[in-house]
Amino acid sequence: MQIQAQTPALSRAARKASRGMTLIEILVVLAIIGLIVGGVSVMAFGQLEGAQIKSTGNDVTQIQTHCQMYMMQNQNKCPKSMTDLKAAGITSRVKKDPWGNDYVITCPGQHDKCDVSSFGPDKTADTEDDIKSWEAPGSAKGDEEDK
Repeated sequence: MQIQAQTPALSRAARKASRGMTLIEILVVLAIIGLIVGGVSVMAFGQLEGAQIKSTGNDVTQIQTHCQMYMMQNQNKCPKSMTDLKAAGITSRVKKDPWGNDYVITCPGQHDKCDVSSFGPDKTADTEDDIKSWEAPGSAKGDEEDK
């Protein structure tokens, strides 16, 4: 009979050891995971804006090259928009900047045969964050005057 009495006691001890995590332990783990995800997302979103500006600078340069190709194919006739470049088969699609605005094509340009610009993150023309084919992305107008 002693053997039968020890078996339930042993199984109770085994059950107690394998009960798992308590609710408090789970909440602590979730809070730690939330803090890690929050820190990583702040870092990632900070990098996103810089990447969008660089990408837009590359797009502006590429569109300027497309405009020059268009002018060579059409006896120096200027494209009015990305739609003209697509219709001529120079580009496969009408691009928009990362903020959803159309690229502005000015032809003939004041700085080159064809000037291309984006309004930038603030989506407003003629502000300091505009990205232009005749300026390096990220350079402010005041920086050039200091040199």
